[in-house]
Amino acid sequence: MNPDSEAEDKNGDLGAIKEKALLIVDDVIKGATDTVRDLQKKEEVAGAKYEIPNIQWMQCKDFTIGKGLLEIEEYMRTWELHESWLHWTNYLSDEELEYSTRYHYRVRWSIPTCRKPIPRATACVYFILEISKVRPSVSISPSPTLPIEVYFMVETNKLIHRPGESRFKEKWLKDVIESKISLMETIYF
Repeated sequence: MNPDSEAEDKNGDLGAIKEKALLIVDDVIKGATDTVRDLQKKEEVAGAKYEIPNIQWMQCKDFTIGKGLLEIEEYMRTWELHESWLHWTNYLSDEELEYSTRYHYRVRWSIPTCRKPIPRATACVYFILEISKVRPSVSISPSPTLPIEVYFMVETNKLIHRPGESRFKEKWLKDVIESKISLMETIYF
């Protein structure tokens, strides 16, 4: 056999392999693109149907520490949690800033059971109620007061949530408790 014809056969085989590989890659990319597009459409439809619950928060002029606690309790009733979850809410402290005052609250969550009435771990959600010291002029707003600003964070998580903008998930509490329990199991006294 001629060495030149062998080289031509190898180049022809390589070309056919490359062509087949390109077809496979194109099919995979098209399939992945279609899958992502379908998932985005499903998320848009699901997002359009779901309303994020919120409450009408009080105005700054009406704020007291006790009323703040009651409004946090009212807001948490909008969360979709299993009835076995119990919580305790308490006021922690206030923080004076130049243009506002922040009031810090902590809500401890747990699931006590008959077998374990004292839970092994709890998960905390921290609320910040911010009261503005700046009063808007009458020309900006018909009301001379502003609603309070509310933020909350789940323990061990740096993400700051705002009522009405993010949906609370029970899984966040479960993850905190599970991570604490697994950490405790690694420590020996």
